[in-house]
Amino acid sequence: MSSSSSASILIVDDDRANLVALQELLQGLGQSLVLANSGEEALRCVLKQDFAVVLLDVRMPGVDGFETAKLIRERQRSRHTPIIFVTAAPEDVASMFRGYEVGAADYIFKPLIPEVLRSKVSVFIELHAKNAALVREIAEHERTAERLRESEDNLRALAVRLRSVREDEQIRIAREIHDELGQALTGLKMDLTWLMNKLLADQKPLTKKIKSMFRLIDATIRSVRKIASGLRPDLLDEVGLAAAIGWQARDFQLRTGIRCNVDLPPDSDGLDQERSTAVFRIFQEVLTNVARHANATRVDVGMRQDADTLTLEVQDNGRGITAAEIIGSKSLGLLGMRERVLLFSGKLEINGNRGRGTQVTVSLPLRPK
Repeated sequence: MSSSSSASILIVDDDRANLVALQELLQGLGQSLVLANSGEEALRCVLKQDFAVVLLDVRMPGVDGFETAKLIRERQRSRHTPIIFVTAAPEDVASMFRGYEVGAADYIFKPLIPEVLRSKVSVFIELHAKNAALVREIAEHERTAERLRESEDNLRALAVRLRSVREDEQIRIAREIHDELGQALTGLKMDLTWLMNKLLADQKPLTKKIKSMFRLIDATIRSVRKIASGLRPDLLDEVGLAAAIGWQARDFQLRTGIRCNVDLPPDSDGLDQERSTAVFRIFQEVLTNVARHANATRVDVGMRQDADTLTLEVQDNGRGITAAEIIGSKSLGLLGMRERVLLFSGKLEINGNRGRGTQVTVSLPLRPK
C-alpha cells in the first residue's frame, strides 16, 4: 500500500459509457480516477500504482471480473486492495459467493444510486488514508528504534573504550605504586638497617624508635601491595584468570571468614585481556555482594571452558536474592555486571531461592560474535 494519503480509484468496465458515468459520479470526491476497459488493462494498472479501491465490472469479455479480482489478490502489491464488484443485474447466490471468495469487499448493482456509490467508496478512501498514516507512523517508529539502537551501540562502544582506558590507567598506576613506592620503601628500610647498625649499645631509645619505624614501613609496604593488587592483580597478567580468581577467593575467605570452595581449570587459554578483566571484575563484584547482603557462610566457585565459551558459576548459601532485587534499578553493582557481560555479547543469569542462597552464572564467548 502506498504511503501517500492521496487515494487513487481504479474503475474497470468494458463499456465506455459505464466508465464515463462512474467517472462523473466519483469526480466530486476529489480523488485521482484511473480508467481501464478490460481485466488485462486493470492488471497492468495495479502493477504500476496502488489504489484505495477498485470498482470492477463482473461481466467482461476475456479476463472477467472474477478472474481479474483473483489475479489482483495474488499480487503482493495489491493483495489487500479493496474490490467492489459492479454488476448490471443481481447475481445469483453462487456467483456472489464466488465473488467474495476471490476477494470482493462488496457488491453494487446497476442502476447505480449515486449517494450509495459515493458513500461506499468514501469509506475505503478514509481507510486508505488511515492506513497510509499508520504506515508513516510505523516507519517513523522504526527509524526512531533504529536511531536508538545506533545510540545504544555507540554508548556501548564508548563504554568499552572507557573501561579499556580505565583498566590501562589502573595497570599503569598499580605498576608505578608497586615499583616506585615499593622501591622507595625498601630503600628506606635498608637505610634504617644501616643506621641501626651504627647505633651504640646504650642508645636504646633510638633503637626502639627505629624498630617502630621498621614496623610502620612493613605495614606501608603491605598497604602498597594491597592497593596495587586491588587496581590490577599481578596474577591476572602473569598466570591467568583461573589463578587470579583462586587468589581472590582465598583473600575473600581470609578477610570475611566465609569459606570458599573453588573448582577451577588449570588455565584459561584463548581468553584475551579484556575478557579476563571483565570476568575477574564480575567475580569481585559478586563476592562484594555476598559479603554485604547474603549472610552466607559458604561460597562455591566453579569455572569451566569449552571451545567457544567460558562459564563462571558462583553459588552461596545465604538468604537468596529476591526477584525485585534482581530487576531493581538501584543495584548499580548488578547493572555494572550486566553491562560488562553485554559488551562481549555474553550472558548473566542470577537466580535466588529464599533461604537457599543465590547463584550467579556468567557465560562469555571466547571470541567476538
